[in-house]
Amino acid sequence: MSHNIHFNEDKQQHSFFSVKETAWHKLGQVIADYPTSKEALKFAGLDFEVIKRPNIHRLDNGDELISNNSFFTCRSDNNAILGDRLGADYEVVQNTEAFAFFDAIVGGDGIQYETAGALGKGEKIFITAKLPGYIKVGKDDLVEKYLFLTTSHDGYGSITAAFTPIRIVCANTLSAAMQRHSNSIKIRHTANAKDRLEQALR
Repeated sequence: MSHNIHFNEDKQQHSFFSVKETAWHKLGQVIADYPTSKEALKFAGLDFEVIKRPNIHRLDNGDELISNNSFFTCRSDNNAILGDRLGADYEVVQNTEAFAFFDAIVGGDGIQYETAGALGKGEKIFITAKLPGYIKVGKDDLVEKYLFLTTSHDGYGSITAAFTPIRIVCANTLSAAMQRHSNSIKIRHTANAKDRLEQALR
């Protein structure tokens, strides 16, 4: 499926929301009013914790060795494995922490949370905020402006915040936004990632 929106078996709903306008895939929740970031986490099914654990290797004699340099991440709510080949220096940044960073970026009048969602098993997430005003193309064409944030929990991809004219609603539109963006901030999931989020905000 090109949308790759996560389906939460426990809640029996897709991990995605949009405000007022239905996405092309017609999945997730359509809400009437712009939410806070805390509400957006719940509407998009992103209110789960990510846990990092060492990989365990089973030997032929039945012994088990706990790795010091090979780790995996999983969700706290359903134990789904999100990434399984992570190094010791990989640092988890929780969805709540990423959204708090985004809150600080978009804080101010006229900026509204437009969409958010989880892809795959929840290993990649995104949130989009609509900015006030438009980009004018030609004489009459007006294009919305968005600020988006995306991050992953599988070791592939950095924490990224950037401007884009694309309303992100799925894997395809996220990919397009990653190709058509400006003024981006990228932070790797390594030691002190949270400190670098604060530096990037400043």
